[in-house]
Amino acid sequence: MSQVKQNDTVKVHYTGKLDNGQVFDSSVEREPLEVTLGQGALIPGFEKGIIDMKVNEKKTITIPKEEAYGEVQKELFQPVPKENLPQEIKPEVGMGLMAKNPDGSERQLRVAEVNDDHIVVDANHPLAGQDLTFELELVEIK
Repeated sequence: MSQVKQNDTVKVHYTGKLDNGQVFDSSVEREPLEVTLGQGALIPGFEKGIIDMKVNEKKTITIPKEEAYGEVQKELFQPVPKENLPQEIKPEVGMGLMAKNPDGSERQLRVAEVNDDHIVVDANHPLAGQDLTFELELVEIK
């Protein structure tokens, strides 16, 4: 029976959990994730976990933050004057915002702090700084 190797295209079901057991994402109620390995589409630890799996194999992997979304980077917290926000926005801690980069692409931000005259936005990935656990099931090797 063949095993997954680098550059294979695979279909995999997954359930991602935080250290406290909270599920943050799962493909179980939808189509499995289809991805070609070696193209940088997955976090490194997830890709490593799929290598050598066989079709219908199930396993649980723990990915340290260094192989997931990395450490929380303090330089990705930035103050933004409230006057720079659209008038209709009433910022609250935890609220998601979208910002346009100079090249026209969009960047997802999270409100980390609300003050009288400014807010502090966090551009870190929401899962930065966390070890992740994934339950995997390899569905297909294409």
